[in-house]
Amino acid sequence: MGQQSLLRRGVGAFNTGVVALTEAPVIGKLLGKAFAQITYVGRRSGRTISTPVNYRRSGDEYLIGVAMPDKKSWWRNFLGEGAPATLRIDGIDHPGHAIATRDDRGGVSVRFRPE
Repeated sequence: MGQQSLLRRGVGAFNTGVVALTEAPVIGKLLGKAFAQITYVGRRSGRTISTPVNYRRSGDEYLIGVAMPDKKSWWRNFLGEGAPATLRIDGIDHPGHAIATRDDRGGVSVRFRPE
C-alpha cells in the first residue's frame, strides 16, 4: 500500500471521527459552533459525499474556509456556478447552494447560501 493511500485512509478516519463528535450530545454542541458537515453529490463520481468543515456565519450565508486547498479536492465540486449542497449544523440539515472561489493569493473559500 502506497503512502498516498495510507494518507487518504488516515484523513478519512479523522473526518469520520470529527463527524461522530459533532453529532455527540454534549461535545457536538461545543463543536457545532465552529464545525459543520457539508454533503453534496460528487460532480465526477456521482456519489453522495459528506465531509466536516469549519465555518462561520456571514449575514445570510455561511463561509467555509478551505485550509491547504491544493491538498484537497472536495471544494472543486463548487467551482463556477457552484452546486447544491446540505450543511448540517447542530444536527439540523440546511439545504442550499455552495460556490467556491479562489483569491489572488491562492486561498479558497466556499460560500453556502441556505434555501
